[in-house]
Amino acid sequence: MARAAVSGRLTWRVATLAAAADLTKSARSLVFDVPDWPGHLPGQHVDVRLTAEDGYSVQRSYSIASGSDRVELAVQRVEDGEVSPYLCDVLPVGAQIELRGPVGGWFVWRASDQAPVTLVAGGSGIAPLMSMIRVRAAEGSRVPFRLVYSVRTPDDVMFADELVRRAREDAGLDVRLVYTRQAPEGSPEPPGRLGVATLNTHAWPAEFNPQCFVCGPTGFVETVSDILVALGHDPRRVRTERFG
Repeated sequence: MARAAVSGRLTWRVATLAAAADLTKSARSLVFDVPDWPGHLPGQHVDVRLTAEDGYSVQRSYSIASGSDRVELAVQRVEDGEVSPYLCDVLPVGAQIELRGPVGGWFVWRASDQAPVTLVAGGSGIAPLMSMIRVRAAEGSRVPFRLVYSVRTPDDVMFADELVRRAREDAGLDVRLVYTRQAPEGSPEPPGRLGVATLNTHAWPAEFNPQCFVCGPTGFVETVSDILVALGHDPRRVRTERFG
């Protein structure tokens, strides 16, 4: 049973799992139907609350990956976590949980913005950037997007087929994958950490005055942000979302 904290975005709503699919061996897509959902901007997140039969409850925040009225979350399993193993391995379609949101107003992209966009994701940090990519397509925006996505191996790419399809069909979307542990067979580049050379080549140049959105683990976000600023980007246009 959902309990209202205050009105509006801080209201806990009962969300029903409508669909689920594996994104990788350790990540799952969860699509929820949420009655009276107010809608969301790409880049926002929700709070998730799970409550046990004995009354014990735990909350976590997850970025929204969808661009529609439904709420899609991309959950990466944390082996010793309290929430992600349940969401990835146990929660069945038709089950209900509590959601609160949408939350956040800084790390968002609006279709009315006309500046080029650089997206930089580390691991499951792709989730809010995926929402931006989807909304851009749904709105018919011609704003050029460049995504630089860092993962450990090819098997760790979330939304892999969709990213390939969208990049193939849309000349305004460029996708660059960076592998830190194992590159695909036949790759011309060895695996390695995302660094200055890659961002200098595949992100929009600073003189284009792009908006930059960076999401991933804290160390990753700090490193990428420092590189972008060192390359001449206005720090006020480098927006970050971090986890862990």
